[in-house]
Amino acid sequence: MKKLIIAAWLGILLTGIFTLFWYLEWIYQLPTQVPEGYQFVKANQVVNIPSLSGKILDKPVFLHFFNPSCPCSRFNIPHFRSLVKKYRHTVDFVIVVMSDKDYTEKEIQNRIGEKVEVLFDADIARLCGVYSTPQAVILDAKSRINYRGNYNKSRYCADTKTEYARIALDSLMENQSNPVFDQFALKAYGCQIPLCGTNKQRLE
Repeated sequence: MKKLIIAAWLGILLTGIFTLFWYLEWIYQLPTQVPEGYQFVKANQVVNIPSLSGKILDKPVFLHFFNPSCPCSRFNIPHFRSLVKKYRHTVDFVIVVMSDKDYTEKEIQNRIGEKVEVLFDADIARLCGVYSTPQAVILDAKSRINYRGNYNKSRYCADTKTEYARIALDSLMENQSNPVFDQFALKAYGCQIPLCGTNKQRLE
């Protein structure tokens, strides 16, 4: 009798874990809801970002929209880090933190595992037409939007055939025409971005 009770409890526990996993998978496969008042920003549009105005933009800029509280952003860290390692000498990488919590530049760099420039400017998302995390925006050397979208069809970035951000970077680096992407690249998935509130950039 005791063994039956234990087996039943184990069955219930495993069923609960499976149900939770299935539910989270289902949730993360749904497109992020477009916020009210969203203004679409088309490809090839020039984006002037005041936070970057002091830099000499003589090479492409990769904007990584990141929220430490977003599970999708956390799953994406190893993939983003691999992009930084591969392209850091030819592309300027910038992490744009979208959070209503306070973080320092060093805290974000430690989470990512790379010493990359970090900005706390919620307005950058509006300028680029971004409303979820993680999202990638690639600006060419003339500050035009070359790509805005997801990193991968898989939230674990495990599908090498759908590494959209990497494919876009490769095409830009090789001066090829922009590849044609499917809806899984261009329709926002992940966590809807929160307002940044009073979060200010700190260099502690």
